[in-house]
Amino acid sequence: MDFAYSEKTRALRERVSRFMEENVYPAEAVFAAEVQENRRAGNPWQPTRIVEELKAKARAEGLWNLFLPESEFGAGLSNLEYAPLAEIMGRSFIGPEVFNCNAPDTGNMEVLVRYGSPEQQREWLYPLLEGTIRSGFAMTEPGVASSDATNIESRIVRDGDHYVIDGRKWWTSGAGDPRCRILIFMGKTSPDHPDRYRQQSMILVPMDTPGVRVVRQLPVFGYDDAPHGHSEIEFRKVRVPASNLLLGEGRGFEIAQGRLGPGRIHHCMRLIGLAERALERMCRRSLERVAFGRPIAEQSVTLERIANARILIDQTRWLVLNAAFMMDTVGNKAARKEIAMIKVAAPNMAGQVVDWAMQAHGGAGVCDDFGLAYAWAQARTLRFADGPDEVHRSQIGRLELGRYKAPN
Repeated sequence: MDFAYSEKTRALRERVSRFMEENVYPAEAVFAAEVQENRRAGNPWQPTRIVEELKAKARAEGLWNLFLPESEFGAGLSNLEYAPLAEIMGRSFIGPEVFNCNAPDTGNMEVLVRYGSPEQQREWLYPLLEGTIRSGFAMTEPGVASSDATNIESRIVRDGDHYVIDGRKWWTSGAGDPRCRILIFMGKTSPDHPDRYRQQSMILVPMDTPGVRVVRQLPVFGYDDAPHGHSEIEFRKVRVPASNLLLGEGRGFEIAQGRLGPGRIHHCMRLIGLAERALERMCRRSLERVAFGRPIAEQSVTLERIANARILIDQTRWLVLNAAFMMDTVGNKAARKEIAMIKVAAPNMAGQVVDWAMQAHGGAGVCDDFGLAYAWAQARTLRFADGPDEVHRSQIGRLELGRYKAPN
């Protein structure tokens, strides 16, 4: 294994870092003020001018769609080459969208590249690649434990040349944005199929289809994440053309596994950047802040936390790079253990590092002045998103035990 950055990655890393320093970090306060202005005007759910300006600038500089390995649509980077770039983007809560590398659009574009028909790609993938529309992924349901996706109750029923969809979804991230035009919806087409993993299918549902109703936007630890948002959506007798089905009936789990692997590793890459910035803030604050007659940086508890934070971040980075290497060399399915490992490690690591950074900031750490409270909320939430810790730990444990079981 060689994790040294390729020449292409080194060049892009320098360009992305420069763009972040010169454009993205200074725009964070502008973005927050603009969202607050929209909120006071009664509608925070609209695109901000500053992010749209930055997107146009990033695209003009060729810093656009840097993900999508093994695809003619991306930048030709492997997962291993993309990892350090996603880490840099993840240092800012507006960074990923600026480069059109934000969830859930990246995962949905992966699905359309891998499993979409040429017609589906023309209608939905190309506008997503252009950054002119947004998308959502409607999988989780409020009425069941969705950590076991076989519990999904929503129905997708064939009716002639159409499918009729009924169900209720929540935590459909991105659906609050008025630019969200398309949802990838997972439901059951064959609830009585003897193979519980062949009961589900995925289908494309335009947001403006009659019967699609956004019930509410769900706050995350009090943050509404406007204008992105996380929606609860009702689907009542929603009719879409049969040609909107992805790949075929009963292929929902197959698509989900193809989507969630890249989605999970992208989250983990960005979390490393989030943790790095939190550690940077912790170090600067501890050097400036004096308690009991000396800078808190000189107190042993602070030094221990800084050291442990560095160890945790670097450990997680190597785990993520290893998972990326495995995905590139043996495929997502064979790398499922490594992907599960980082999905547990990265959010827990980031949450702990941010928590220590908050302690170093004192009361300032829990307000919005330094972005740490919001960073902690993001890290904590990602212990649920794309599968909770418990599911991933169970999978890791089973795979590890499988090495010691006698063959049948």
